[in-house]
Amino acid sequence: MKLATYQNHTRDGQLMVVSRDLTRAVAVPHIAASLQAALDDWGRCEPALQEVYAALNQGPVNGAVDFDQAACHSPLPRAYQWADGSAYLNHVELVRKARGAEVPASFYHDPLMYQGGSDAFLPPHAAIPLADVSWGLDFEGEVAVITDDVPLGTVAAECASHIRLLMLVNDITLRNLIPAELAKGFGFFQSKPATAFSPVAVTPDELGAAWRDGKVHLPLRVEYNGALYGEPQCGVEMQFSFAQLVAHVAKTRQLAAGSIVGSGTISNHDRSTGSCCLAEQRMIEIIESGEARTPFMQPGDHVRIEMLDASGQSIFGRIDQRVMGND
Repeated sequence: MKLATYQNHTRDGQLMVVSRDLTRAVAVPHIAASLQAALDDWGRCEPALQEVYAALNQGPVNGAVDFDQAACHSPLPRAYQWADGSAYLNHVELVRKARGAEVPASFYHDPLMYQGGSDAFLPPHAAIPLADVSWGLDFEGEVAVITDDVPLGTVAAECASHIRLLMLVNDITLRNLIPAELAKGFGFFQSKPATAFSPVAVTPDELGAAWRDGKVHLPLRVEYNGALYGEPQCGVEMQFSFAQLVAHVAKTRQLAAGSIVGSGTISNHDRSTGSCCLAEQRMIEIIESGEARTPFMQPGDHVRIEMLDASGQSIFGRIDQRVMGND
């Protein structure tokens, strides 16, 4: 099943059921006004939403309209929790190697994770605001899951059953603000502005055989200023599955329905697959030549993030954003 949220001048938007080929959509206020409302009552809402989805894929449905990705907000315009991991250790290894640091052994069995702002996400086709280019704006292509209620202490073996939906992510980062924040010993805050998610969230079964072992086994495609920038495999070298990442959160807190947990930047050791962020390319340049040559994003720069199935069909729609300067 595929779900989206249209912007409608309310905080949580209008829940839409979207056809598998992303061509048609229909509002379902009789089932749930918003995605959060559906997640809060998933046992009742999910079967009814699935019925609408099946009908939409089979033929005309009363009230259906052409699906407009530009009309979408993030599937959850705001969420109770947004926790982002760093499951691709190649990314971590490159960053640390570039500054001459080793990766602590604990990183291989204890996930890195930060808590991002979840009160206001950016729509997937909205401009990325940038008040100061010296802050070092970067994009980060990721995958994320949305959970139902996860009880405190739920172990990884049980967490997979709590994953309800998947989305793509642009985890926007202000790289040049990170060092001073980390030096304070309290982690990211100003260096992590509003995040954007894909127009569509999908249930795991939509991925078929590409969803297994709590991982997505498909490439994530990132285009930057009109050219392919990276297409690494999401299922390769993911140190921690989504079930393990959710369990990491649940160790000391329960997750409310509508909690979002991210994978971290997709990254492969095979450099021919490219990168999903500018920082990684900069780290490779430092390692190879001692100097970063790739600049961070400037006003007018354009990033697109998308995932295609085996037939070339877009699964989640496209994150499509330009940088907007403060002038």
